[in-house]
Amino acid sequence: MLWSGWGDPAEAAPLPDTVTGLLRDLLGVKPRGAETTALEDIAVPGSPLTEEARQDLVDCVGDPAHVRTDAETRIRHTRGKSTPDLLRIRAGDVDDTPAAVVLPAGHDEVLAVLAVCAEHGLAVVPFGGGTSVVGGLAPQRRRPFVALDLRRMNRLLSLDAVSRTAILQPGLRAPEAEALLAEQGFTLGHFPQSYEWATIGGFAAARSSGQASAGYGRFDEMVLGLTVATPRGTLDAGRAPRSAAGPDLRQLVLGSEGALGVITSVTVRIRPIPQVKVYEGWRFASFAEGAAALRRLAQDGPRPTVLRLSDETETMVGLAQPDAIGSEGAAPAGCTAITGYEGTAQDTALRREQAAAVLRECGGEYLGEEPGERWAHGRFSAPYLRDSLLDAGAFAETLETAGFWSRIAELYDSVREALTTTLAAAGTPPLVMCHISHVYENGASLYFTVVSAQGEDPVAHWTPAKAAANEAILAAGGTITHHHGVGTDHRDWYVREAGPLGIEALRAVKDALDPDGLLNPGILLPAR
Repeated sequence: MLWSGWGDPAEAAPLPDTVTGLLRDLLGVKPRGAETTALEDIAVPGSPLTEEARQDLVDCVGDPAHVRTDAETRIRHTRGKSTPDLLRIRAGDVDDTPAAVVLPAGHDEVLAVLAVCAEHGLAVVPFGGGTSVVGGLAPQRRRPFVALDLRRMNRLLSLDAVSRTAILQPGLRAPEAEALLAEQGFTLGHFPQSYEWATIGGFAAARSSGQASAGYGRFDEMVLGLTVATPRGTLDAGRAPRSAAGPDLRQLVLGSEGALGVITSVTVRIRPIPQVKVYEGWRFASFAEGAAALRRLAQDGPRPTVLRLSDETETMVGLAQPDAIGSEGAAPAGCTAITGYEGTAQDTALRREQAAAVLRECGGEYLGEEPGERWAHGRFSAPYLRDSLLDAGAFAETLETAGFWSRIAELYDSVREALTTTLAAAGTPPLVMCHISHVYENGASLYFTVVSAQGEDPVAHWTPAKAAANEAILAAGGTITHHHGVGTDHRDWYVREAGPLGIEALRAVKDALDPDGLLNPGILLPAR
């Protein structure tokens, strides 16, 4: 993965002239004045890890090659992939660099590493794909920390075709998991934008939601069981599809972002590989009209596997179909909706026909399969586009939330207004785009993309705008995050959302499982 950007460097592409012209004329974006610091030129302080601690960690994982303190490895495990993260690392800022990167091969080795870290006063940050966009890999540092890279824990441990379940290790990247399941005729059906690089453990730890969530559900809905290594020992949760045996302990781990323990295996629900996949586009005159149509399908059915709606601005720019940006094939005016159907030929045809009738009744205009296929082809392209925007001198970032259907319009207006007002007042009027990409019977998510000029200090420039958006989300009744996670970016607003008693209860769990506060300090909960 590119150390200073997203994904495979070979996939990066320059912006079309039409987009650079729009950035210049509409937003006042100027070319960057400085090049990214070269990896080999970044000065990383020597590791604070003592020789005794290093040797004890080597004894845990069995090979000095699995305890790494070289500069490049530590840089590649510094923070995540939010825009502020990338801007800081491009400038050579390595304040959050781990003392070492440790690569265990299994549950027992993770337990051993945690014990050694407790003995030597080291914090621990579990590291999967490194794709956090909310500060989830930048702990509140009061002591050195090690990045616990789980890439060696990358196996399909078992598959139960009768129950349609599989047990996966946490370091398995999503494409590798899909390939292993496909060999036996199954799929997870989980395809978030981070799909190419994110891991199974990360999906569980951050309550990930994939682009086909309307049909397959969120990842936390797929999880049937978890094994977790904690500083106090092993926690096993989930032994049946459903249970009334007290509170569900799985829910303590799902979304905990490594603050309560290290997920070492995940039992997931799997589905047969679909026989048919069809994606198509629809046009609505307004975002409100399109949202009403999505609500009809979410509440009364039939529900497509993929169901998403871009607002007028996102449709105009072309983000509804990322690989169409700057081309003549961009969508017409209005709002573009994408519907997708996966399953058997009979089921797909029936749902497609019935959904089309609902969409037409709600004012939708059928655009054919081409917009849907274009979306499917470019569905993982947006993070690469973000890198290209940064290279061109623009600032580009995303944020998301969710709310009940009756509050969606207010939530949408409030967040847009907060971002627009704050950034315009700072002299960088933004382009604010939004789409609905996850729907439920009772509500939906809103995913915002913000593009503006960078300002003199891009990170400091963004901070008040992000805070204003967070305040608007809470004021309008939304949740501070639908699927990106809490991290440090959302932590203080999460504390307010959960309330004092809720945080007190969560702290009690933290104290029981991690009494010395080793795990991801300052992530999810403020460090004490």
